Amino acid sequence: MLKSDLINILVVKRGVTQKQAEATIETIFDSMKDALCKGENIEIRGLGAFHVKHYDGYQGRNPKTGEVIPVKPKRGILFRTGKELRDRVNRSGDEPEGEGHGSGRGTPPVAAGA
Repeated sequence: MLKSDLINILVVKRGVTQKQAEATIETIFDSMKDALCKGENIEIRGLGAFHVKHYDGYQGRNPKTGEVIPVKPKRGILFRTGKELRDRVNRSGDEPEGEGHGSGRGTPPVAAGA
């Protein structure tokens, strides 16, 4: 799914103009980017959470020459899915939406080959 798909869904489902939908999506994404750049975490119930992880600097090596290279500290972004989304994605495609894992409690389904 692309950002333009989200904009089109907003236009169709909420009846807003294309410009309003674009502005709404841009505002949401800009707010998320700003929060992550400040080191804040973002939690969206039912979807998941974005976490900023801090990595310390270390002494790396060039594998070709063996030369020691200092690696600067950095930050990365991790996304952890929420239980509701994870269960929905793991539900088989032929099950109706309300059925499947009972009350949603218990052990999550195991991936094939695990």
